[in-house]
Amino acid sequence: MKKYIAEAVGTFVLTFLGCGAAVSLGCGESNTAAVVGTAIAFGLAVVAMAYTIGGISGCHINPAITLGVLASGRMTAKDACGYWCGQIVGGILAGAVLAGIYGCESGLGANGIAGCDNSVMTALIVETVLTCLFVLVVLGTTDAKVGAGNFAGLAIGLSLILIHLVGIHFTGTSVNPARSLGPAIFAGGDFLANVWVFFVGPLVGGALAACVWKLVGPCCKCSCDNK
Repeated sequence: MKKYIAEAVGTFVLTFLGCGAAVSLGCGESNTAAVVGTAIAFGLAVVAMAYTIGGISGCHINPAITLGVLASGRMTAKDACGYWCGQIVGGILAGAVLAGIYGCESGLGANGIAGCDNSVMTALIVETVLTCLFVLVVLGTTDAKVGAGNFAGLAIGLSLILIHLVGIHFTGTSVNPARSLGPAIFAGGDFLANVWVFFVGPLVGGALAACVWKLVGPCCKCSCDNK
């Protein structure tokens, strides 16, 4: 149970600090400094949580990462369901607190498809590709055979900053269904109507990352040649 609670706490922190930074800084396409600041906020939130709850739950704080780990055979379906529940709860609680602080009219840092000229397909492609790349980094840096060990959290956080720098222009960058759901529930309108995009894209991306890692990652048998 502790690891499920840890996932809720971690997702709350990521959503609250990342989306809070987006609102406070006035993140938008024409505000380059705010885009950079928001990207850094999301990345630093991941780094902070990685070294806070990483030893408890592995610090997924993202349903797409949990799906990738599950598909890679590194966790049980029971644990995955517990992680997903914790992550969703954490995201919703963060959305509620953001709504109380900033007001729903602020948008709460919710994801949208306006930057994709309201094209659902473009948004799906962006979210799928970015999530696949992000989860691939997670799977690689946390693999005991080739991973970054104690530096995994830093590598993952830095990669999330880069992912946001690319994706904010298009969708505000989700790559995380729980992070999208919480703010969307309270922001309502088109944010809530299109939130399914930020479930489908990231989850497909997470599954694809698991497939890619199975192709390029180390073999199951320690004695095999990984050339």
